[in-house]
Amino acid sequence: MNIHSIGFNSVYGRNYSYRNFVGKGEYMLVSSRNRIKFGDVEYPENTVIFYSGETEADYSSAGNFLLCDWICFDTEGDSDFLDSLEIVVNKPLRFADTEFITGIIGSISAEYYSVKSRRVKMIDLLMKTLLMKISDVTENRENVQQTSELHYSELMELREKIYRNPQLKWNVDTMASYVSMSRSYFQHIYSEVFGVSCMTDVINSKIEKAREILSETSCTVSQVATMCGYDNEEHFMRQFKRIVGTTPTGYRRKN
Repeated sequence: MNIHSIGFNSVYGRNYSYRNFVGKGEYMLVSSRNRIKFGDVEYPENTVIFYSGETEADYSSAGNFLLCDWICFDTEGDSDFLDSLEIVVNKPLRFADTEFITGIIGSISAEYYSVKSRRVKMIDLLMKTLLMKISDVTENRENVQQTSELHYSELMELREKIYRNPQLKWNVDTMASYVSMSRSYFQHIYSEVFGVSCMTDVINSKIEKAREILSETSCTVSQVATMCGYDNEEHFMRQFKRIVGTTPTGYRRKN
């Protein structure tokens, strides 16, 4: 495997957009750790896409920022190995957790910029491990599609509504009713499609909106809490600090 360029823990702003042609015999892997747009379609965090040669890579920020890892490479004689994995190309794939992939890409990045004598061999082994891991998702994708793809569009519509209206009193019963599913089936299928529970997504939508308001307005913390659907300011502050790592006031000072 021959790496052309690599980005690890890459952070881009709200209006970031990448469009570039992937040449013949080349590949580009993009792993996003927050919401991302591939083309005009928005996808949740923990989404991976594997662009094959002679394809336009097209992705952009879907929120205030984009956090992702990416690798551009060619197989350098290992095309048979890659073909044997039967990885789905040019279509987003969902991971329940990208921590493993992120760890491998971090190791590949460290080796890429090192001067160790076994650098090339280590990169080759790590790249093959990474590709095999992505192949696992490809194998499971058919089963996931059978149960979730039928509901994907209506679930995406619901998810977009949640993020547009974090101030609403979302609960499992309300959300399940919106897509005409039973409570238990809805919770299962939501997690299967987005890799996160529906209530975790509700909380994330509130915190993302809070970050936006804190960055762009002078509203008080109490006002922000109310605007994001919290009845209790202290509860809002606890959740914000747990997820963001700092208090709302501390976040505002840094931004």
